[in-house]
Parts: sequence; C-alpha cells; structure tokens
Amino acid sequence: MFRRYRIPLRGWCRRSDDLELGPAQARVADGPETVLGKEKSSAARRFGWAEIESVTGKFAPHAVVGEGGSSTVYLACLPDSSLAALKLHRPSERLHRAFRQELDVLLRLRHPHIVRLLGYCDDRGPYLAPSPRFPPLVSSSPNWLKGFVFPIAEEEGVLVFEYVPNGSLQERLHGDGEVLPWARRMAVAYQVAQALEYLHEGCDPQVVHGDVKAANVLLDGRMEAKLCDFGSARAGFSAAVAPPRSARAMMVGSLGYVDPHYLRSGMVSKKSDVYSFGVLLLELVTGAEAFDAGRELRLTAAMGPVLRDPEGRATKALDPRLGVDYDAGEAKAAVDVASSCVGDNPGLRPSMADVVRMLRDKASSSIAAVASKSDGRSDL
Repeated sequence: MFRRYRIPLRGWCRRSDDLELGPAQARVADGPETVLGKEKSSAARRFGWAEIESVTGKFAPHAVVGEGGSSTVYLACLPDSSLAALKLHRPSERLHRAFRQELDVLLRLRHPHIVRLLGYCDDRGPYLAPSPRFPPLVSSSPNWLKGFVFPIAEEEGVLVFEYVPNGSLQERLHGDGEVLPWARRMAVAYQVAQALEYLHEGCDPQVVHGDVKAANVLLDGRMEAKLCDFGSARAGFSAAVAPPRSARAMMVGSLGYVDPHYLRSGMVSKKSDVYSFGVLLLELVTGAEAFDAGRELRLTAAMGPVLRDPEGRATKALDPRLGVDYDAGEAKAAVDVASSCVGDNPGLRPSMADVVRMLRDKASSSIAAVASKSDGRSDL
C-alpha cells in the first residue's frame, strides 16, 4: 500500500503549480513525448545515475509521490520542465531481481493502453559506505581504519515512466470527486481489455500481468485507460506456470482480485488475468470496491445472485450515483461478461480476445460516444 502525498514543486522544477499525485503512479503524458527534453524514440533510454539524481533533485524528499514496501516513486522534472514518474526499487538482491523481471517485460511492450516506459537506470551497482556494524570513525581511530568502507547495499534499479495527469481508476471510481459517467466506464473497460488481449496474444513471448486492479489502471488527459505496474508480470509461457518453490514467495495479485483457482493450486495463467478483469468490470458497474474490508466480503461473493441472473438483477446492482444515466442493455451485458470471467473453472472462462469482442458488440454505443469526444473533457 502506497502512502499518498501532495507535492509542492518548489524551486527545483520549473513549474509553479502544486500537483496532487496518487499512490505509486507511473503516469503518462498526453503532450509531445520527450526524454530529458528530446523527442522520444520508440526504444526506452538507458539513463546514467547522475541524470537520475539530477531530475529528482537528488531524490529530494518533497519530490516523493508515494512509498511502498519495495519501491519509492518520485516526481521527476526533466530539463524541458516536462514531468515523469520515477520508480526507485529498494536495494536488495531479491528486489533487484524483481526490478530486472519488470524491466524485461516493459521493454517488450508498446500499446496505447499500457503505460509507456521512457527509460531505466541499472548502473547503480553495489556501493560502499561506512559499515553500520562499526561506530563512526573519529580522529582517534587507527590509521588503517580511516577511509575504510564496507558494502551495505545491493544494486538499485530505476524505471522512468511518462506522466499521467488524471490519477488512477481507483481514485476516480471510489474517491470523493465527480462520478465517473457510465459511457466512460464502459470505454475504460474496453481499453483495459484491449491491453490485456495484447499482452496475452500480441506479445512474443506472451505476458500475464498478474495484478489487474483499479489502482493499476491510470487515466490520461483524455481519460483513457493505461494499464500499469508490471511487478507481478510473468512472460514466456502460454498457459500456466508452477508456483515458486520458496514458501516466502509473494502472492501474485491483490485482495479481492485474486483468482481463487490460483489460491487453491498455486498456478497462475492468462485466465487469472481474465478473472481479475471480471472483478474490475463489476467494480465499474456497481461502484463497489473489490473487497469490503469492513465486512471482509469479496465483491464477487456479494454479487453472487446478480451474477447468476444478470438479465433480471443487473440494473438493481448498478452504482446508485449514476442515477438514471446509464444504458440498461449495456449494464446487463457487462454483468454477463463479468460473470463469465469470474467463473470458478478457468477452462470455461473466455479469453481476453473473446472479452474484447463481447464488449465491442454489447457496449458499442458507449464506446463510440467516448471515442467521438477527442478532447476527453466532456461529460463523458
């Protein structure tokens, strides 16, 4: 869980406004794409450590966007005053392996609804510093100890992402701001489905995201979806992989979104992403969170009767904040699609290509209406 900060950009960045940024958000820009003030090529750039320090004000505390268990995210100010999100993985052998895994996946990806990697830095090797196991050296220390240093950290890794101005779907859907309109919800669902179809069918090797959830969907300046956070992603297989042998291995996925089949078998697959997408689609329809911590209840469990009878019950489960501003036919179809995605048997779940086709056919009115709003600042 990332803590949220309001970041005053002070003098270190040539912007005078304050920005409120959500947790761990590698956000994507909608203007000209730049890397350190230059037009961006199709390939991610490898940064030097000195450049990384420069664009973060030497990791200034007021540049921190959010913090989690394995990384810290900074707001980076590039020389042309454009902004980027910089994810610094904490130094440890295990986390550096996770960084390499995430980087290896990100370098393969290029899709309009997946957050774009601008660059990375992997040249910060094990560094030396006075050992914490010894007291600070003083003038009376033996000459042979003076200046002696000890390795205290493993390699650090940095990922630099484009800046996305409108936060996460989690914030927009469950926060206190304006209600996300129905048509926009369906368009976001369709865009995330397209991103997952690309990962599952359009990448070689294929990729399983492993942590599809509202907090990992960012919204750009036109309110279009960008899937992010590939820290749990797996590549190089088409069906499933065996669970890691280590009992200390981290669970793939997030509470409320995790495929029950994965919890039972330890097998993660493309159908695990399909399940998580089904939960996300239910969130968009109902406005309810994937897991109700107060009642310790998963959304899929709460929606059981509705999932069994989408035709008769779907409209009763709609987000009440929508009022009458929704398409009843699309609502029933969306719940029907979600029901097929969260089925107990992974083999009977649709592929993401199937989901894309179903949403394109059954929510075409909303998708087309949103697509026609080129500026993205309408009531859609």
